[in-house]
Amino acid sequence: MRDTTTPITTALPPTLVWLFATAAGLSVANVYYAQPLLATLAHEFGMTEAASGMVITATQIGCALALLLLVPLGDMLNRRRLTLFQLGLLAITLVALGCARSTAALLGGMLMVGLLGTAMTQGLIAYAASAAASHERGRVVGMAQGGVVIGLLLARTLSGVVADLADWRAVYVVSATIACALLLLLWRKLPPAQPSNQKLAYGALLASMLDMLLHNKVLRVRGMLALLMFAVFNIFWSALVLPLTAQGYSHAAIGAFGLVGVIGALGAARAGTMADKGRAQWTTGAALLLLLASWLPLSFAGAALWPLIIGIIALDLAGQAIHVTNQSLIFKDDSDAHSRLVACYMLFYAVGSGLGAIAATSVYALAGWHGVCALGAAVSLLALLFWRLTLPAEKAE
Repeated sequence: MRDTTTPITTALPPTLVWLFATAAGLSVANVYYAQPLLATLAHEFGMTEAASGMVITATQIGCALALLLLVPLGDMLNRRRLTLFQLGLLAITLVALGCARSTAALLGGMLMVGLLGTAMTQGLIAYAASAAASHERGRVVGMAQGGVVIGLLLARTLSGVVADLADWRAVYVVSATIACALLLLLWRKLPPAQPSNQKLAYGALLASMLDMLLHNKVLRVRGMLALLMFAVFNIFWSALVLPLTAQGYSHAAIGAFGLVGVIGALGAARAGTMADKGRAQWTTGAALLLLLASWLPLSFAGAALWPLIIGIIALDLAGQAIHVTNQSLIFKDDSDAHSRLVACYMLFYAVGSGLGAIAATSVYALAGWHGVCALGAAVSLLALLFWRLTLPAEKAE
């Protein structure tokens, strides 16, 4: 349903845009701290290499539950109060995860981190989209999403450094401390949330998401692109730790590869601005071609360092550009449904990420790193073909 109030015309202050980006990045980082720790967690909890992918999959199950049950609440409740409440629960969960002593407690903690970290992150994206004027929405969403991508990439670096200095449990204790500090900052600085014109009951709110998926062509097409792109993303990042650990890299060294990805994420920050100017399809096509091409240098990861670095930059540049463009298109209009739109869209992301993680570790166990690269290239090609085949339908929307 379109918003019946007067559209927002004033630009958001830069400090507020940066606040949304920073908060979203710190929130999403919690979902990715475990990736450079997989080998250590597998050893401590007695899991095989293939089974270690369940740590990431448990987190992604939490992500999916958040998108189905929590993120849509932003269209029903006060976004400001909801955000602060979820962040407080996240801080408590991180402390509990740092104290886990069994595989069940570990996986349960990862599920809850995925649940609350995702609810926070996507709630902030919808918050930013709703607060922005339509003429700048792509730019604002691009900035906020840039914070998300940088957060998830830097999460690997922070996780690796803290684990080397202390142990994996300290990673989550440090994160809980950061969450408490962020809670105080958001309580002081978050603007009042715009009230929704819709008065839906919770059941009707959730049911309306199915209607969006059935009748919004742009949402369906962009969601499927997100599924394939995030499968590619997690195929790489979930499997990379395994060959690097075998080559003797430390947690900090493995996590530092996330710093390389930041270059690509920053380079794609203009994708939202391109969408505001009507260049969304051009950006999508170029990014999908780059995503496919990135697997050639990545295939040399076991032999040389520079091809790996080039490949990571290309992969993250392409992935970020696709993701920002996707969200800019689904948030294009003023709406009371931004939380549900992002929830529907990110459900595709959760499915793709979970499938990518479990497929990567399984394929690595069977065919090694080159098998992982072949899988990543195949899924990238599938995404490119899907975009090209659905382009006429999406333009007609």
